[in-house]
Amino acid sequence: MASQSHAGKPALHGLEFGINEWLVDEQYERYLHDPGSVDRTWRELFASPIPAPRRETHNGAMTAQESTDEAAVKAVRVAALIEAYRVRGHLVADTDPLTAGRGAAHPELELTAFGLRDDDLQREFVVDGFSGQATMTLRDVLNALQESYCRTVGTEYMHIQSSQERRWIQQRIESPQPPPDVAEQLQVLYRLGAAEAFETFLQTKYVGQKRYSLEGGESAIVLLDALLLRSIGHGVREAVIGMAHRGRLNVLANIIGKSYAEIFHEFEDAGDIRSVQGSGDVKYHLGAEGTYRALDGRMIAVCVVANPSHLELVGPVAQGVVRAKQDRAADGGEAFPVLPVAVHGDAAFAGQGVVFETLNMSQLPGYRTGGTVHIVINNQLGFTTSPANGRSSAYATDVARTVQAPIFHVNADDPEAVVRVARLAFDYRQAFHKDVVVDLICYRRHGHSEVDDPSITQPAMYDRIDARASVRKLYAEALVRRGDITERQVEGALRDYKGHLDRAFTQTRARPVRPSPKPVNHVNAQHAAASEVATAITEAAARQVIASQTAVPGGFTVHARVLPQLQRRTTMLDAGTIDWATAETLAIGSLLLDGVAVRLAGQDSRRGTFGQRHAVLTDRRTGAEHMPLSSLGPRAADFAPYDSMLSELGALAFEYGYSLARPDALVLWEAQFGDFANGAQAVIDEYIASSEQKWGQRSGVTLLLPHGLEGQGPDHSSGRIERFLQLCAQGNMTVAMPSLPGNYFHLLRQQALDERRRPLVVFTPKSMLRSKVATSGLTELTMGAFRAVIPDETADIARIRRVLVCSGKVFYDLDAHRRSTGLTDTAIVRLERFYPFPTEELGAELARFPAGSEVRWVQEEPENQGAWSFVGPHMHRLAGRPVACVSRPQAPAPAVGSARRHAGEQQDLVTSAFQ
Repeated sequence: MASQSHAGKPALHGLEFGINEWLVDEQYERYLHDPGSVDRTWRELFASPIPAPRRETHNGAMTAQESTDEAAVKAVRVAALIEAYRVRGHLVADTDPLTAGRGAAHPELELTAFGLRDDDLQREFVVDGFSGQATMTLRDVLNALQESYCRTVGTEYMHIQSSQERRWIQQRIESPQPPPDVAEQLQVLYRLGAAEAFETFLQTKYVGQKRYSLEGGESAIVLLDALLLRSIGHGVREAVIGMAHRGRLNVLANIIGKSYAEIFHEFEDAGDIRSVQGSGDVKYHLGAEGTYRALDGRMIAVCVVANPSHLELVGPVAQGVVRAKQDRAADGGEAFPVLPVAVHGDAAFAGQGVVFETLNMSQLPGYRTGGTVHIVINNQLGFTTSPANGRSSAYATDVARTVQAPIFHVNADDPEAVVRVARLAFDYRQAFHKDVVVDLICYRRHGHSEVDDPSITQPAMYDRIDARASVRKLYAEALVRRGDITERQVEGALRDYKGHLDRAFTQTRARPVRPSPKPVNHVNAQHAAASEVATAITEAAARQVIASQTAVPGGFTVHARVLPQLQRRTTMLDAGTIDWATAETLAIGSLLLDGVAVRLAGQDSRRGTFGQRHAVLTDRRTGAEHMPLSSLGPRAADFAPYDSMLSELGALAFEYGYSLARPDALVLWEAQFGDFANGAQAVIDEYIASSEQKWGQRSGVTLLLPHGLEGQGPDHSSGRIERFLQLCAQGNMTVAMPSLPGNYFHLLRQQALDERRRPLVVFTPKSMLRSKVATSGLTELTMGAFRAVIPDETADIARIRRVLVCSGKVFYDLDAHRRSTGLTDTAIVRLERFYPFPTEELGAELARFPAGSEVRWVQEEPENQGAWSFVGPHMHRLAGRPVACVSRPQAPAPAVGSARRHAGEQQDLVTSAFQ
């Protein structure tokens, strides 16, 4: 039945397309939107009068006009056939090395589906430049279509809306492909030999050890080789590779240039990666930096980013690294001089949501890196899970269609096709600065790891794999058979490479085993983490930053609700009422004046979730944007505030990666509410908390997590302090909850200026943002420093019988109760930094009070949450006596859903603290 999707489409008499009616609809829709986006045959069809039904003369012959009309109709049918192959040809391409020949015939590609017959095969048709020709016989058209779309490369690109991009791809894949010369063939054979020899060597020498080999997918090395060679030729400065563990060791050896001896040393389990503790990680998680060296001597810097077993989590981390490197190189005037390469597994690419999050970043202002080349090492199998159980889509790569990325499915056992696709993918990235996907369809010769037996769950598949020769052997035999090289050359190259491996292995075994490193003293690590830096600023700098808040361009109309906030900021320095947003602005602005770049990203972070920040102003009338802190002068560093996509996992991973490559910048990620940070828990656990211990990798990323129980329900109350504190050890991060804007100011500047980089987690306020009692004076910024403990300077020491220690907003509730009741026997001490725990500062403060005074910890959170389980043991040791906890009762959720019930609980909590 013909489609009725376009009511305005003319009834094309004599042009019924049956099951391919969708194709006519699609072309007509494109024609209506942009006539130039369809080929000439379609344009003429849609613009011309509709041909009448065919009429025959009395002897069955057609008139001259009817013959012309019939030829036009046939030309349209041929055009439809060409279009159908462009859309559906990949479905019958010979892309699976485990099956012989092309896939099953597709009914939409049969001649009869277009009203064409075998007797049309010798007829000439106008083809409008297809395959570089003006006219072709139908037989030649079919041959060209099958050569372009149905050999060992299947191309998906017709989902791309840009006609310019579609035509760019068409011109390259529909044109005859020149065969590689002998030098190129030898290069491919050498890379295959290197990849295979490395894996078989490890399999022989380290039997039973996991290495997640590349066997069956050795063409991935050929692909990366061709990609990097192309990059060198186009002046790309560096390539950054993010990948999981499959084939990682092979890439480190044959692409990054990590020495074989060093890799073998790791297999001997005698190594140390120079991290703080030296505990390290398994060898197939490690990152590395090196130089890729082409056989002709050309080079490019290349690195592999360290990654945990959370397969696709490295994707946004690598993107952040690339964006940071590109931002640092921006002064060079080159567009996207660093190439991101993401290597995936097929099951993970289809199954893990962070893949889509990362793809979605690709064209966003705060995240774009000029296009990533995605390589899917498609084993056609997960651990033991088949595609039928692992995805609902036809291909593992279908998620990439959402960002209109072209997808090239290539048979990994045709390494020459792999090279062509690698070059095409790179050229597309360079031309359009968009993501592109290469689906390298191969197989996994062993199980998920080398100790696993895959024939238990996929017996038929592994019978075929066991019977199949390696891609190196198949390619070498093909070259010898064609007479391009000799068998002696093949064996000589392989023998030479194995010789290199044997020598490296012998040298490794001869090395003495290094002693295990002594663990760093925990106390010393904490002292190192708490190093002091000067964070005060001059009054002149403060006034320069504040002046920028109202210095808008001429004719710029600030929103009526925003202008008063900015104007109030200009009065706060003299009034001594600096609020949180102003303190943050002063911290960032003064850092910019000091030459420290600042990047801020998060959901709604430019305005601020609570309407407090206004880092970017929008003209009320025109929609134009203005960033006040951009007017600090030409010597100021860059401030880059971005609204992120609605993501935590991918977004935080990106900022972590950015911070790795920009240790000179303050990198801030803000959660909309602290509660939502647990959407990025894997990033926090696997990277932020532990990367220094595992990989010797230091990050200065800062997390801003709005926190506080304020009657907004269980999902808008808690940044989960307890989870971060559980991860704190060996000086790995700073965790703080300041109660004053001035302390927040110094904390941010300390994070940016401290030479020892480590993550900072700040539990930031919500209602306190506009509290009149939670303000600071100018002298706190020009003369002070961050205070890990704020003493109670109002207390009469001799009269104190109770000391309350707390953090954050609850201090103001406690202080208000103390004032309203006139109590003078209670001191309230503020703990502003949880970790590194300020043992000396808090100990000194507690020592000021009478020895018999009761010490209590007060928190808003339930007893089993918040900071109590972490600070309790510390306080007990410092106080030398039992310390009680005043909190809400233990609960599985952070807060109640009723605002009225919350208010009652809060009043009870405050009152009980003084009883």
